[in-house]
Amino acid sequence: MIVGKSFMIPAWNRIKPGNSMKKFLTTFIFSSLTALVFAQTLKPVDEGSKVKFVIKNFGINTGGTFSGLNGTISFDPANPTASSFDVSADAKTVDTDIEARDNHLRKEEYLNVEKFPTINFKSTKVTKTNSADFLYMFGNIIIKGVTKEIKFPFKATPKDDGYLFEGSFKLNRRDFGVGGGSLSLSDELTVNLSVFAKKS
Repeated sequence: MIVGKSFMIPAWNRIKPGNSMKKFLTTFIFSSLTALVFAQTLKPVDEGSKVKFVIKNFGINTGGTFSGLNGTISFDPANPTASSFDVSADAKTVDTDIEARDNHLRKEEYLNVEKFPTINFKSTKVTKTNSADFLYMFGNIIIKGVTKEIKFPFKATPKDDGYLFEGSFKLNRRDFGVGGGSLSLSDELTVNLSVFAKKS
C-alpha cells in the first residue's frame, strides 16, 4: 500500500527471525535429511522372487507363475506408512509347466498379452496393523486394461541388502475378462507374492 512517496511494509515482513523460527527450520531440515537417509528406493527383481497364482480347473488346483518384474518401491522401515509401490510383471511370462496351456493363456480370451503386455500394481496407501510383523497394503491392480482396488496384509523382511515383500490376495478373473464364461475354471483365484527388491 502506497502512502505519499513511501511504502508501508507489511507487518509479517518486519518480524525478525527469532528462536522459534530457527528451531522450526532446524527441525524441518533435520526431518528432511532423516527421511532421505532412511527411505530406500528399491527395484523388484526376478531372482529371489516368486509371483504365483492358484485357481481350480475341473475342481483341481492349478498353479502358475509370472516373472519379468519391473518398477520402483520406496520403503522406509522407520516410517512404513510413507512407503509406495509401483510394480509390474510381464504377462507373456505366464508359466504353468505346460507349454500348450501357457500359449492358450496368452491368447485374447485370457490374458491377451499382445495388447496388454504387463500386469500392473500401484499402491495408494500403506497402513499399520495390530501385528508388529505385518503391514496393510491398499492399491490398484490393472489386468487387461481393467483397474480394480485390492487390499491385503503383507510383511517386509530385510534380505541381502534389500527387502523381501510377502503377501497374498484373491481376485475374480471375470472382473478382468479373463477366461470368458468357462465352466471348468473357477471364478476366484489366489495370488501369492514373494517379491525381492534391492537397492536401485
